[in-house]
Amino acid sequence: MARKLHIMAVGAHCGDMELVAGGVIAKYTQAGHEASIVHLTPGEKGHLYLKAEEYAKQKIEEAKRAAEILGAEPIFLPYRDAELPVNDEVKFRLAEVIREKKPDVIITHWKNSMHPDHANTHLIVEGAILIAALPAFELKDSAHSVRGLFYGENWEDPYGYSPDVYVDITSTYDIWVEAIKQYQFVTGGISSFRYLDYYTHLAVVRGCLMGVKYAQAFMMPEGANRRQGGFLPGFNLD
Repeated sequence: MARKLHIMAVGAHCGDMELVAGGVIAKYTQAGHEASIVHLTPGEKGHLYLKAEEYAKQKIEEAKRAAEILGAEPIFLPYRDAELPVNDEVKFRLAEVIREKKPDVIITHWKNSMHPDHANTHLIVEGAILIAALPAFELKDSAHSVRGLFYGENWEDPYGYSPDVYVDITSTYDIWVEAIKQYQFVTGGISSFRYLDYYTHLAVVRGCLMGVKYAQAFMMPEGANRRQGGFLPGFNLD
């Protein structure tokens, strides 16, 4: 391995990024690279009977277990589900995390979503990447430029989403499934949406299109070069 890479996933809620990118995160960490999963909110308002404060604690613990299985570091920012603002305070807070962790690539939400928190996260990440890269912004750590940005395939972010990168996760599929099963909302009993069925079957579909057993798909920023392979473009694991 020439050098260690750092892959960062930034999600609106605990569970978002594990679902769309957990197999890829595990693939990088299994190869000796580093990963972090940033949760802007716990996603605490979606439980049928638990109060938001109780469910926030549960989801944070679920996120910690999932991250441990994936080999990633969980990072929690102090914002609230369904109240995630798009402002400079949030962007600078995330920019500080980016400068501290120095990720090579970031995975986050596509911009067109039925969930406002997802759409807001897209804008927050774009702003934070710019702030983190500009030395004129005097933050705790030195400026850092992210080399690649990718958008995960989330069922709530479908409008105009067209994946152009397929990553083989066959070798880490079982690790990924174990990780996402740490979340109660994935295994059932909270939402009527069949998260586990949807994402595991989606991995099969994307694998069929790629010619492998299981894959996860991503979209590159509009206008970027489009490539496919066993890793994120420009970040080989060999």
